[in-house]
Amino acid sequence: MSVWLPTAPCTPRTCAGHTGPVRGRLPATALLLAGCSLVLAGVVCVPVVMLLGRAPRDRLIRWWAYGVVRAFGVRVRVTGRPQSPEGAAHTGTLVVANHVSWLDIPLVAAVLPGRMLAKSEIRRWPVVGPLAALGGTLFVERDRLRALPTTVRDIAGALRGGSRVVVFPEGSTWCGRGPGGRFRPAVFQAAIDTEAEVRPVRIAYRTARTDGQAAGAAAFVGDDPLAASLWRVVTAAGLTAEIGVLPPIPAGTLPGRRALARAAQTAVASDSANRSAESVHH
Repeated sequence: MSVWLPTAPCTPRTCAGHTGPVRGRLPATALLLAGCSLVLAGVVCVPVVMLLGRAPRDRLIRWWAYGVVRAFGVRVRVTGRPQSPEGAAHTGTLVVANHVSWLDIPLVAAVLPGRMLAKSEIRRWPVVGPLAALGGTLFVERDRLRALPTTVRDIAGALRGGSRVVVFPEGSTWCGRGPGGRFRPAVFQAAIDTEAEVRPVRIAYRTARTDGQAAGAAAFVGDDPLAASLWRVVTAAGLTAEIGVLPPIPAGTLPGRRALARAAQTAVASDSANRSAESVHH
């Protein structure tokens, strides 16, 4: 067991249930096909998209990622201000979020597109692996503690070059109920080394029947098969993905990476993420 391989207590049987309204088999199948088709289209278009300038590329990625979430039948609710204040330094931004589902990836990209930190196994996947690398994905060997310094240097290099880097520092998915996992501090060293800002992001999934509590339909935890999770999402009627973009934390304002990780985790876990929505998409 390494620092990159924490174990969440969440399991599909106890955490991933859905008790609210459900869609019929036919509309759910249509959503499943639409969502998977849009994902595949995005993968195929990666080489062309990477030829674009940063602004049009980010705009296209946001449209595509938002479309993916909606194609799977999930509403999107965004709170907070994604952009830094005018006059902020032109260094990169380390985006850190809690991790609930595979839906987190397009959800974050719909608001704050950036270079993802992913497990090294993805690099070896057919088609997806090379395209992920082409798209700027940073890879980490989670089962090798000695690889951490290299990963931190890679993240620092991306931040120094002005990139936005997206990380899920819990190191594993959690169901969204309770406090979640501890933010591992290693990646925060990259923000300190480059004097980059850290942008905490809060992710939650809810339905009208959950009365403000996390919805289990979106949870992708433990040994849950991806196919089962996909079907659970498209059959869960009224599922809403909430993403709260919290105020940035300048890395230089805290004494070290552990304090920075704690501050980001506290911000994500606090009720301040649940303020009034600035944009709600249906």
